[in-house]
Amino acid sequence: MTEGPILVRPHSSYQHEALLYRGVDAFLAGTVGFVRDGLASEQPVMVVVAEPRLGELREALGRDAQRVRMMDMAAVGANPARIIPAWQEFLDGHDDDQPIRGVGEPIWFGRRAAEIAECQLHEALLNLAVEPDRPFWLRCPYDADALPAEIVDAAHHSHPVLVEAGDYRGSTNYGGVVHAEEMFGEPLPEPSVSAASYVFDGMTVTVAVKHAVAEAAELGLDSKRLLDLTTALREILDNSVGHGGGGGTLRLWHDPEAFVCEVRDTGHIEDPMIGRRRQVDDSGRPSGLWLANQLCDMVQVRSSADGTTVRLVSWLTAAADGRTPTSRP
Repeated sequence: MTEGPILVRPHSSYQHEALLYRGVDAFLAGTVGFVRDGLASEQPVMVVVAEPRLGELREALGRDAQRVRMMDMAAVGANPARIIPAWQEFLDGHDDDQPIRGVGEPIWFGRRAAEIAECQLHEALLNLAVEPDRPFWLRCPYDADALPAEIVDAAHHSHPVLVEAGDYRGSTNYGGVVHAEEMFGEPLPEPSVSAASYVFDGMTVTVAVKHAVAEAAELGLDSKRLLDLTTALREILDNSVGHGGGGGTLRLWHDPEAFVCEVRDTGHIEDPMIGRRRQVDDSGRPSGLWLANQLCDMVQVRSSADGTTVRLVSWLTAAADGRTPTSRP
């Protein structure tokens, strides 16, 4: 690998860019200098990428890796809704005017289709998650050799700047806030298998939860995951009763990959960042969607004027990259 010169570029605002690379050498060429540039400017740097890229970057950085907060995206982003809170925690640990750098790769070959969909929403929401005047420079690598072209193309919509082979260019397809809101309002795809359906209201929440937990137990979820699912589902059903028109419909289905509990109601959520920012009530209790994201393998939320859909996903099999399903990575 030939590494170019380190150029110290101070930044005074939020910069969110996609690094389109082909092969490990190009990945390192687009990240090693970027990280060392930040370190040379005394900027805090956090790297969140999955193996093997994490190890490759650590080795290339050598002793400089000790000055970088390095985290495994396969753990941090197992549920993609937990990635923004991880970045927010890092930002909160520094002054608002402190320039900071980050490298985050949420999408890699081997992720499940539903995970990729949530990662793409996450990338769009990153444009809402950070204040424009916060000096945070975030670079998001995409493996253009391994990933399907449509996934790489989608990065053009969620990143205002594209970096490829050392070339910087503005994305002509960048959608900004409108793109994030449109993604949040799009309906989720229908399941490919039949689903059991239960109408619920405030009097029948407990019965609905029992139906879901009984099916999850038959599918082999262990006691801890059953307890987490029970807590999360009750939170979402209670939200529907309290804020979604007094009740809604619970649908349950499973395929070889996952068991899914879907809650639909007539309510409308206006904040597409819901569940990705820790929100508490007057008693200090976290919101239902935040809690669900901490307990479930994955949570999908979509909302429009037609209503709101929340899916709680419990993985039944390991992903193609070998990760095993777990409620808390």
